Amino acid sequence: MNKWTAVMLLLVVLLFGSVIGFNLYKQDKIAEFMANRPAPEFPVTAIKVEAVSWTPGISSIGFIEPNQGIDLEAEEPGKVVAINFESGDAVTEGKLLVELDQAVEQANLKSAEGQLPFVRATYERMQKLVAKGNISRENFDKANSDYLQLQAEIESLKATIERHNIIAPFNGLAGIRNVYLGQYLQPGDEITRLEDTDLMRIRFTVPQTEMSKVSVGQSVKVIVDAFPGLRFSGQITAIDSIINPLSGVVELQASIPNNQGQLRSGMFAKVTVILPSLNNQVVVPQSAVTFALYGESIYVIEEKKDKTGKLFKEVNQRVVKVSSRAGNNAKIDSGIKSGDLIVTSGQVRLSNGSRVKVVQSNTLNTPEQLPKL
Repeated sequence: MNKWTAVMLLLVVLLFGSVIGFNLYKQDKIAEFMANRPAPEFPVTAIKVEAVSWTPGISSIGFIEPNQGIDLEAEEPGKVVAINFESGDAVTEGKLLVELDQAVEQANLKSAEGQLPFVRATYERMQKLVAKGNISRENFDKANSDYLQLQAEIESLKATIERHNIIAPFNGLAGIRNVYLGQYLQPGDEITRLEDTDLMRIRFTVPQTEMSKVSVGQSVKVIVDAFPGLRFSGQITAIDSIINPLSGVVELQASIPNNQGQLRSGMFAKVTVILPSLNNQVVVPQSAVTFALYGESIYVIEEKKDKTGKLFKEVNQRVVKVSSRAGNNAKIDSGIKSGDLIVTSGQVRLSNGSRVKVVQSNTLNTPEQLPKL
């Protein structure tokens, strides 16, 4: 019995020993494989930093408005008897656009003008007689009053007739016509919109902290969604005299030539106030910058040698200071320098000391036409 027990114990020891020995051998081989396995290389795109000229700007938004713009409305009640323009016409200052019926007023004017010679002659005769003392001063004053009253009545009738004619007060572009022949208009009824679109304006705001950087005559660039590929140039023409105490911003106005007629009032626009250019600045694509709560950083690629002397590329994460951004670019004030090779895409899988492989990719290139939703 004791001999059998010893044999069983020996078999158990041999069995467990072989299992433990196999596991130790496997772990040793795995460690040897991992030690000899080449470090993973992550594909990234990269560019070499170069010192370039940088034109900073102050960005804002606003709405386009015309140099002059009014809603033409009827001033007197009356029936439309003539329309001398069509929707969208370019009209000149002084052009008669709409004529209302003025037959009654014209008849009253003729009646008053017909009485004028008699009343004037009476006044002139009374003037001579009162000078000789042949009539009382009261009779002369009555003749003088009748003459002046008739003159005022004639002027009033002429003004009323003038108010029946809707005349363009300045050169401009007419909007949609809202009246028709034979239509009876009441005072205040809208006829059309007239706008001087040769020169457009835009109002926008900037923070009061930027006040020292803006001045009248300064250049601005304007972008509208209707023409995303165009940059409209203008100049600041006015700076408001007060700063909004609630928001801490100041309102500015800029004028934009509109020779091609592409700008229309009411357009939403992005405005950039152009500041003086700076030379030898470090400018990188914004995709190269990792923005985080603790600050901004960029992965810089450095070339190193392994134990065998083989060259490889490794990244070093550097903290940078971004001072301004414009479009897809960012200006860096510290952290990297001209000549550094930086990662522009593929940073998601990287950490300090990761090996990388630079590849070519057009993923970050802006397409000529954005896809439709």
